[in-house]
Amino acid sequence: MTADSATGPTTYEDLLAAVSVPADPTGTTAREVRDPATGEVIGHAPVQTVDDLERDIAAARTAQPAWAARPDSERCDLLLKAADAVEAAAEPLAALLSREQGKPLNGPNARFEVGACQAWTRTAATTVLEPEVLVDDGETYATLSYKPIGVVGAIGPWNWPMMISVWQLAPSLRMGNTVVLKPSANTTLSVLALVHVLNQVLPEGVLTVIAGDRQVGRLIPTHPGIDKIMFTGSTATGKKIAEGAASTVKRLTLELGGNDAGIVLEDAFGTDTSDPEVVAANDKVAADIFWGAFINTGQTCAALKRLYVPDAIYDVVCESLTRVAGQMPMGVGLEEQNVLGPLQNRNQFDIVDDLVKKAVDSGARVLCGADPDYDAPGFFYPTTLIADIDPDNPLVTEEQFGPALPIIRYSTLDEALHEANRLNVGLGSSVWSSDRATAREVAERVEAGTVWINAHGAVDPRVPFGGIKASGYGLEFGVEGLKHVALPHVING
Repeated sequence: MTADSATGPTTYEDLLAAVSVPADPTGTTAREVRDPATGEVIGHAPVQTVDDLERDIAAARTAQPAWAARPDSERCDLLLKAADAVEAAAEPLAALLSREQGKPLNGPNARFEVGACQAWTRTAATTVLEPEVLVDDGETYATLSYKPIGVVGAIGPWNWPMMISVWQLAPSLRMGNTVVLKPSANTTLSVLALVHVLNQVLPEGVLTVIAGDRQVGRLIPTHPGIDKIMFTGSTATGKKIAEGAASTVKRLTLELGGNDAGIVLEDAFGTDTSDPEVVAANDKVAADIFWGAFINTGQTCAALKRLYVPDAIYDVVCESLTRVAGQMPMGVGLEEQNVLGPLQNRNQFDIVDDLVKKAVDSGARVLCGADPDYDAPGFFYPTTLIADIDPDNPLVTEEQFGPALPIIRYSTLDEALHEANRLNVGLGSSVWSSDRATAREVAERVEAGTVWINAHGAVDPRVPFGGIKASGYGLEFGVEGLKHVALPHVING
């Protein structure tokens, strides 16, 4: 289908019909998909095989030379039209995402994610990457440009299935690669729907999606027909992918687990809580901290997962965060008032529940939450704030990936920095202060790929993003992101 004929699905029912397959009681060709908020069956995702993967890789390899041969301006124009197609289908895409992943339509959730798909696609298409003259001294003339790698194997997570797929596929396509995309088994329909919309515009074979099982997932890193792997997920899985990719020396971009620290400085909150203006200002900062931690109900690699607060304002921060948390409704995603939803799957619910129980059993103080309804139909875990917790408690040292935030007290800035840096993760972090210059000085001492000032997780399609330590390697977004899905090509002479 050409861009001119692409109208996009107009309803949720149209979109679901395009990607759901007939039920299969044996589970061989189809897998039941349930809404994590209600337990209701919403459709059936295909279960594809290694033979399907071979077909998709062959199609990608066949399509790649012609795609790479198109002028850069033509590829960019098609990506812009693809973004327009996503915009035209935004509401049904958001509804399907909400029902499969669980995230509410509103807040920084489903509609936000579909909007991010448009923004990242458009930015990938409009970011300028010109050949660079390295040396021109009259004797040597050296230039650096970037060529396509070939076929990119993109393996995505279940927490931001559409958005992170776009983070992988849009720059890869821009640079002349073709893409074989494997979504998480937990959120297959959402990614199938996104690709269905994009492929109304893109040429055949340029972007394919394989809804495979674990066997398919294990084969992608070792397959000789894949030239680069982009993976977002756990550190444990990332290590296995790196091992598999080594056999064919594939290029890798790994965005792995994080346990992001936030450091609050003493000047970030006012202490005169008898003054309504001070309380309002405190609550504004607390709301920003809250969403840094609880975006997507805490199911975000670069969410704030441990908050370090100085003695002088500890009680004020705890009170303000508790007040803000009480104003955030949690419930079924399609109900417009809700901004927090369920955890996407039972396994993640159990992880969060276990970590919070360990914190409570250790004597930590519960400010709110920590009392889930185990008989509820969905995987809802209440918004939970835990104070007066030991820095070595598992809720602090392990990634909870859910709606529970430990608030750790500190006495000196050096102590806070030591605690923030001592774990073997380094995806994102944040510093909170009314003095930006001071905050930047502290940020220089934080070990993380990105340190935000007075925000957390505020990724920007123009600004490179990637982790250090066990949080992965490689960069995404902006000019550097384009370079990481291409091969450097130096001509010297």
